Amino acid sequence: MAKKAAPKKAAAAPKKAACKKCAAKAAPKKFTIPKKAKAAVLVEPGKFELREYAIPEISDDEMLVKVEGCGVCGTDGHEYKRDPFGLCPTVLGHEGSGTIVKIGKNITTDFTGAPLGVGDQIVTCIIPCGECNACRNTPARTNMCEKSGIYGLNPDDDIHFNGYFAEYLVIRKNSTVFKVNGMTLDQRMLVEPAAVAIHAVERAKLTGLLRFDTKVLVQGCGPIGLMVMAVLRTLGIENIIAVDGNDNRLEFAKRMGATTTINFMNYKKFEDQLADVKAATDGLGAEFLIQCTGVAAAAKNAWKMVRRGGGMCEVGFFMDGGECSINHHFDICNKEIALVGSWVYTPQDYPTTFAFLKRAKGIGLPVEELVTHHFDLADIQEALETNVQMKGIKVAVTVK
Repeated sequence: MAKKAAPKKAAAAPKKAACKKCAAKAAPKKFTIPKKAKAAVLVEPGKFELREYAIPEISDDEMLVKVEGCGVCGTDGHEYKRDPFGLCPTVLGHEGSGTIVKIGKNITTDFTGAPLGVGDQIVTCIIPCGECNACRNTPARTNMCEKSGIYGLNPDDDIHFNGYFAEYLVIRKNSTVFKVNGMTLDQRMLVEPAAVAIHAVERAKLTGLLRFDTKVLVQGCGPIGLMVMAVLRTLGIENIIAVDGNDNRLEFAKRMGATTTINFMNYKKFEDQLADVKAATDGLGAEFLIQCTGVAAAAKNAWKMVRRGGGMCEVGFFMDGGECSINHHFDICNKEIALVGSWVYTPQDYPTTFAFLKRAKGIGLPVEELVTHHFDLADIQEALETNVQMKGIKVAVTVK
């Protein structure tokens, strides 16, 4: 019997040429890092010097970030005017963001566990010491760290690149870093103040007094107060009263969700202002008040605008703004007020902040429009003057 011929093997398929776009994506990004870079050093109150320093080598536990921009905070303004924290000389700027251009081999992920590498855009949070009682025993409240640091609010050292008002920033070991690829620069520069607002509202929620129909008064319509209103609005709170002395900011407050605005400059006596607050709150006063001014006189009046059984969150006094007197019987005890303080934020607040910013945009709140001024790093003096003179809302410094 004749044998059947063995079937011929199919010719091997030709190998596809490697996709150039895919290869480009897979290849790690490379950046040309200069030997020196500039930093805006606050050498004494009211005086910046743009100095050039050698960019240091980073360790296996550090990162080098090319700064893209940074918002100017009210705290920067206080430091600029009179150095209350005793930081001079210092490189300020803590509301910033940039791109990783060099990363130590021991760093592979951000705080949430997301992979991190050269080319990723980041923001930073507080720098807990890891050793104090708060760090050891209440890890979800590291904002209570006794030795907590923050980039942009540290005195100068031999690294120099310690704040975002510079061309580069050196991220130290054990820092809390978050990858924020895909966000615009203005969004990234608003993450830090948004985290302040998120933390304040989370503290306020502990009182159990924030509901959909709660009548909330926000005292102070600076960037933090306006951001607080946006947070409240994304939570579904619709009755928001904004109190400030600037008509432009009160108009912006309406866009951020305020249903009633009160300009305290229009009243000769506080009692007349209080009457209008009560008229907007069923004759009783606010069910909850969030104090964002950092002004002692305003803080004194805040207690009067809260109804019996109401609550208050104090977020305005990041630094000593002076003392005020209150009547403990009428202002606290007789009203049985629930009071919480709010101190900066925790790393755990940042994922919530990212979700808030996405939700705020989704319902049409103009959060990014809080950034009203952009200055180059070389114009840092003008940027700070614009901030302390309260021109616009959020002033930002961009780094090219």
